[in-house]
Amino acid sequence: MERKKILITNDDGIKAKGIITLMNIAKAYGDVLVVAPDRSRSGMSSAITVEEPIRLKKHNDEIGFETYSCTGTPVDCVKLAFDKLLDRAPDLILSGINHGSNSSVSVHYSGTMGAVIEGCIHEIPSVGFSLCDWQFDADFSHFESYIQRIIEQVLLHGLPVGTCLNVNAPKGALEGIEICRQGNGRWVEEFDKRTDPHSRDYYWITGYYQNLDNGSTDTDNHILETRKVSIVPIKVDLTDHAFLPKLKEWEL
Repeated sequence: MERKKILITNDDGIKAKGIITLMNIAKAYGDVLVVAPDRSRSGMSSAITVEEPIRLKKHNDEIGFETYSCTGTPVDCVKLAFDKLLDRAPDLILSGINHGSNSSVSVHYSGTMGAVIEGCIHEIPSVGFSLCDWQFDADFSHFESYIQRIIEQVLLHGLPVGTCLNVNAPKGALEGIEICRQGNGRWVEEFDKRTDPHSRDYYWITGYYQNLDNGSTDTDNHILETRKVSIVPIKVDLTDHAFLPKLKEWEL
């Protein structure tokens, strides 16, 4: 397969085990440019930095492999790569491997997927990878062969303009891969009220996920429970096309 130009980022930071694993996988398929946050930027969604300067630091520069850290968000990393670092548009954008699930509605909060959606806006095939394990030393070895297969298929077939992929895997041994839809659920955000040493109140989010699939077997929630890798195609266009005709009937 012809070597490609691949851009990699994440939201766990340049030193995270997940992105190091993804770098090593991607090197087999092309010249790799890594631009990742200099620290954890989880939960950033599609946030961009607008009120302070952004700084880039080069960590590695060799033929076919460059790495930079960025003081901004995952989306900042993608934007900076396009504007300042890439000599041509990449053939593929990869984000992750995230430490923790980005299935179901978590796609809306995820910095990992925010970067993927930004790549999709640039009309580049983009894929986000996440493992359902928050540990800093998470074991990605069972997931690696599936990531390789997905990369190969995306490079071979491409993706429709405006569509990207959200890929999640349970931790441990895996029993296959399945294409499915986004699960239904919500985060119940229970804030723990605490008091600092200066007697000032503050709040720490301690929410939990509420599965609302109601027994559906075609969602990423269910697929992950069956120990399979889930692939959900995500669209940048958030328009509810089915509701458009009904909305036009309103007397506005």
